[in-house]
Parts: sequence; structure tokens; C-alpha cells
Amino acid sequence: MKGIVIYESLTGNTAKAGWVIAEELTRSGIETVCCSTKDVDMQALSDADLVVIGTWTDGLILAGQRPGGVGRISQLPVIEGKTTAVYCTYAIKAGKTLEKLTGVVTRLGGNVIGGATIRRDRIESSASEFVDRVVAATQYA
Repeated sequence: MKGIVIYESLTGNTAKAGWVIAEELTRSGIETVCCSTKDVDMQALSDADLVVIGTWTDGLILAGQRPGGVGRISQLPVIEGKTTAVYCTYAIKAGKTLEKLTGVVTRLGGNVIGGATIRRDRIESSASEFVDRVVAATQYA
């Protein structure tokens, strides 16, 4: 099985989470490439059985949260029928960012099997837990 993690990052937290997720997926037996929305590895995306897409939480501290950089994510190539998972990083509150990101990825044709909100000060542990759930879900996808 092959995977790709594609992230949109503002301050580096989402990129860091993406790299941790890619490393954990690789350790779990899913050969995974990690890249930014600005430089998507199109061959890796084409070859991927699993696509993980992540972004940061934009908006007000306590309200109006949304996926950051959603314009770039919306312009990713169609991933029709691919097994996908989503994640977002946040500082204080993620709000409905994950649900909104799921909607964007679903419109691209992705079959979303799960997602995670990852607090910026808990990247390693949260990313590892997320990967455990994704790997388990891919066995049934």
C-alpha cells in the first residue's frame, strides 16, 4: 500500500504534523510521501492508495474557525474514489474546521474514512493516535 500526505501550513505546525504522520504511516507498512499543497508530488498522488490532507485552523479564537488555505486544497487534483483522511492543527479551538475540510475533500471525490484535530503542542502524540486509527480503518475501507 502507498500513501501521500498533502498539507497546507502557515507557521510550520501543520507541516510538522504531516511529516510525523508520513513517518508513522511508513512505520506501519504504508510507504508514504509527504508534500505541501504548493508542490504536490503528482506521481505519488497518482500511485497512492491512501491520501491524507491537512491544514491549519483559521478564523477567530473562539468562533468562525475554518480550514486555512482552503483555496489551494480545493484546487488539488480530483482524488475520485481514493481512500482519504483529514487533519487540522489548531492552537486554542478547532471549531468545525475538520468538518469543513472533510466537505472539501469529499467534493474532490475522496472517500473520507476519518480525521483528527491536532493541537499544536501535542503534535507527536496526536499524530501517532491518528495514524493508528487510519491504519485500522484502511483494513476495512
